[in-house]
Amino acid sequence: MKPLSHARPLCLHSARRELLLFGVFALLLLGVGIGLRDPWPSDEPRFALVARLMVEHGQWLFPHRGAELYPDKPPVFMWLQALGYYLTGSWRVAFMLPSLAAGLGALALTYDLARRLWNHRCALLAATTLLVTIHFTYQMRDAQIDPLLLGWVTLANYGLLRHLLLGPSWRWFAVGCFFAGVGVATKGVGVIALLMLVPYAVARRGNWRYIAWPTGGWKWTGGLALFFVPILGWLIPMLLAAHADGDPQHAEYVRNILFGQTVHRYAAPSGHIHSPFFFLGIIAFDWLPLSLLLPWALPAWWRRLKRGDARLLLPLGWVVLILLFFSISPGKRDVYILPALPMTALALAPLLPSLLRKQGVRVLIFGLTLLLSAGISIAATLALVRHPAWAVQIEQSLDPHIWRLLLSIGAAGLVIVALTRLRRAAIGWLAFVVVLWGVYGLWGYPMLNGDRSASDVMQRARAIAGPQATIGLLAWKEQNLLMAQGPVAEFGFLKEWPAQYADAIAWQRAEPSTRWIFSLDAAMGQCVDRKKATYVGHANRREWWMFKADAALPGCVPHGTENSDNDAE
Repeated sequence: MKPLSHARPLCLHSARRELLLFGVFALLLLGVGIGLRDPWPSDEPRFALVARLMVEHGQWLFPHRGAELYPDKPPVFMWLQALGYYLTGSWRVAFMLPSLAAGLGALALTYDLARRLWNHRCALLAATTLLVTIHFTYQMRDAQIDPLLLGWVTLANYGLLRHLLLGPSWRWFAVGCFFAGVGVATKGVGVIALLMLVPYAVARRGNWRYIAWPTGGWKWTGGLALFFVPILGWLIPMLLAAHADGDPQHAEYVRNILFGQTVHRYAAPSGHIHSPFFFLGIIAFDWLPLSLLLPWALPAWWRRLKRGDARLLLPLGWVVLILLFFSISPGKRDVYILPALPMTALALAPLLPSLLRKQGVRVLIFGLTLLLSAGISIAATLALVRHPAWAVQIEQSLDPHIWRLLLSIGAAGLVIVALTRLRRAAIGWLAFVVVLWGVYGLWGYPMLNGDRSASDVMQRARAIAGPQATIGLLAWKEQNLLMAQGPVAEFGFLKEWPAQYADAIAWQRAEPSTRWIFSLDAAMGQCVDRKKATYVGHANRREWWMFKADAALPGCVPHGTENSDNDAE
């Protein structure tokens, strides 16, 4: 492998300058807007709330969502958000740092591995293709667990491939196994990284080219044993603490996190039920523009696989296994196959220099940029001029200025299309995504934050109650507790609404002069006189009210049965 200083550059005079420019481009695309918004539903407020409560109460082994335990996910992601807070002192910045670091790390690993397997030009194109794929950019700009899982799985795959293709290197094998375990401690499916050993076994059995031939059975066993180190590093202290305090809630937490959120959720999920072909649609549309290359890439991959190229068999075989693994389960979400994106980009690396010169590829990329730019422009113009019913409905949940934002993006896209034309279609897409994510981050984040984060409605709630009153949260969402100002109380999150209502009314009657109840409209039913209640506002597609004790009808219990965990955001 040539040193980077001697590598053949792609378009500039220096490969180092190209890499530096790419790093700035990646940081801009993934990081613009950080610090300009608070956590948004559905998942971001939940994790940020858990992390903040960890910092405030020092309970690191048993995460809490308010007063209740939160057993749905291991705590690693929340630990990292808390670490980000200690480093920055700002939750607005800290809650997005794990995703940003994971995204930048995945890009760096994809580039480095592709450069070692092929060359700088292929590697830079592969990393750029990964960066500007819509699914990758969108998810890496969100503060959820799946971007972090992608980072750990990519790091695990990097270590394994350094050993299996570029080795033998037992140190990198150990790194790969260890971070596969970190992936499990972050989200149970992190074990998928070890599926890389399956295509390697096929390649080794068939004497494929470009594979390493490490020997030493005990080293394989020792490396695989490191997979359990991070898992046990989290499990053992948690299990010991749960056994020592004898708290039945902690015992239930252990049972749920080890079985309910892993095996049971995979075999018998309660939601997101889709057909076995669900992920084909995700690849076709969410993976744009990468998916536009597949009609040419698939036959090219097949030809190289027939020649016994293990550099393609291992990443592609692993991607196929990931698709099969998640397609078997009835429950499916688009983010489940997110970790497959870096390995797909890696497999595209040797093909990209020739693919991007093909007229058909340029036509498709040009058409995608033109279609999105024109579609956004037309929709925004119609909304501003004609005010159709669909636009009015959208404006009920979003700032009406959203149409000016979208029109700006669409118009800029049309200008880019006119300037770059078909010949520079790829550069046109790069320019378009800079405008798209830049405008969204710098203009869209502040514009939409008040409603999406519930910060506006919680500020109005405090203004209504006054600085000294205590606000009781009824049928609340995580963003309400996270963004609440001043003294608050809550009556459970998973508890059914009628039970929450009864507890809230009893709590309020104990000190009626200083206690308000902040409630979701549907949770009050017919038990609150809305003429005596105060309408707070609309947030997250919901209506919120506040009332004092005189507005509650004596002896009335609402009949709602929905609990607070059914968030459709």
